[in-house]
Amino acid sequence: MKGFEIISIPVTNQQAAKEFYLKMGFKLIVEAPYEGGANWIQLGIPGSETSITLVNWFPQMPAGSVRGLVIKCDDLDKDIEEMATRGIVVKPADKTPWGRFASVVDPDGNVLSLHGR
Repeated sequence: MKGFEIISIPVTNQQAAKEFYLKMGFKLIVEAPYEGGANWIQLGIPGSETSITLVNWFPQMPAGSVRGLVIKCDDLDKDIEEMATRGIVVKPADKTPWGRFASVVDPDGNVLSLHGR
């Protein structure tokens, strides 16, 4: 094994979720037709090997069920400020012994944590 490649994010509306993640700073890797009328939408953070795919075909993964996905930030305050200028609401950062964390909630209720040291 070498690492995580793709993480599935369960959503209801793939297009609305795609627009949210693009505003957040992700880049579109691929968008193509998939089974059952869905699309394969894969996005990534520039410079990262791990990407996400916006899924709506796993009944065991209801939209909004993601918690604990942590995104590393070199400058947490700068990233929070940049997201705010793009209309992304970021909750105030919490300070812990292992770093600072700020939460972002996507349109379906999935919670992503931004992490800075």
